[in-house]
Amino acid sequence: MFSHPFSIAHVEPLVFRVPIETPVVTSFGVMRDRPALFVRVVGTDGAEGWGEVWCNFPAVGAEHRARLITSVLVPLVTGRAFDDPAAAFAHLSEATAVLAIQSGEPGPLAQAIAGIDIAIWDMLARRADEPLHRFLGGAHVSRVGAYASGLNADAPEQLASEKAEAGYRRFKIKVGFGEARDRRNLETMRETFGDDTDLMVDANQAWDAETAMRMGRVFEPLRPRWLEEPVRADTSLETWRLIAAGCGVPLANGENLRGAASFAAMAESGAVRYLQPDIGKWGGISGCLPVARNALANDVVYCPHWLGGGVGLIGSLHLLAAVGGDGLLEVDANPNPLREELMIGFPPVIDGDMLVPDGAGLGVAPDLAALKRYAVPLPA
Repeated sequence: MFSHPFSIAHVEPLVFRVPIETPVVTSFGVMRDRPALFVRVVGTDGAEGWGEVWCNFPAVGAEHRARLITSVLVPLVTGRAFDDPAAAFAHLSEATAVLAIQSGEPGPLAQAIAGIDIAIWDMLARRADEPLHRFLGGAHVSRVGAYASGLNADAPEQLASEKAEAGYRRFKIKVGFGEARDRRNLETMRETFGDDTDLMVDANQAWDAETAMRMGRVFEPLRPRWLEEPVRADTSLETWRLIAAGCGVPLANGENLRGAASFAAMAESGAVRYLQPDIGKWGGISGCLPVARNALANDVVYCPHWLGGGVGLIGSLHLLAAVGGDGLLEVDANPNPLREELMIGFPPVIDGDMLVPDGAGLGVAPDLAALKRYAVPLPA
């Protein structure tokens, strides 16, 4: 039985925003800067850990979730004794369950809880002087497969070529911009990188079921590894199975699911080949570890979703390394200093694989001195 008792003395949210020259465009919205909400947790014994909260949308998401942490969650988690991180995760989830319904904010609260959970796991792994993936019970792993994602519809092959020079061998493009444009972009990617390169497509919930099946058949001759979120994530399992049977391309879903039951139902539905929980959106490590193990038990590949700063990305890397399987790590291809440049100890990608840090905990931490110029002041 996993038991690592702890008590939290201090929780601090830190918001950063970095201006970008080229907006990140999806089928549902545009990111005009790169935000990050990092969470610093300090135990009563002085041990420290870092987490990250998903906060890309809406535009004020980072500041809003930071206020949820300070006003709602800090009083619930500080000064209490917990036997393990899962106990703290369960306590925060249960204590805010009614508030989440009453306020209409189950997503933001779950995201804020997830960031705290990641930080607690990092803190305890650092205290144990073990890399997080080993602390989670995984075997020693030195590298995991990675892919470059977030390739926009405007000439995706150009950014993909830059990422290929940086060590990436797999790529995912955005679709949902019209049949002709989507097909042309995938054709160009296939022509640029050849038949042996893994290509994936992500519709970001853009279509209805009929369009999803039609577009799957359009893509099928170009052999994408998966079609991600062709319809709304909360579409019925019956419809997901219908699409899977009729589109000709394996399906992926998960970044916008919430709750263990939703993930279990999707993994056990037979509709998806790839399950993509996001540790900063729901669950943190405590929730997503059993979700990932259940996916593998149902012959579904666990591929963590991530599009944010470096803390959450490396947390996803460690979780994937701990779980094992044939999953791939998602790494946003678009420029974001909050991901690599402003992190201490960030690992490289070599021949398609990201190296797994072997330091204690996450093995990385935000460079607070370098980040200072991007800090967003928060109310006291």
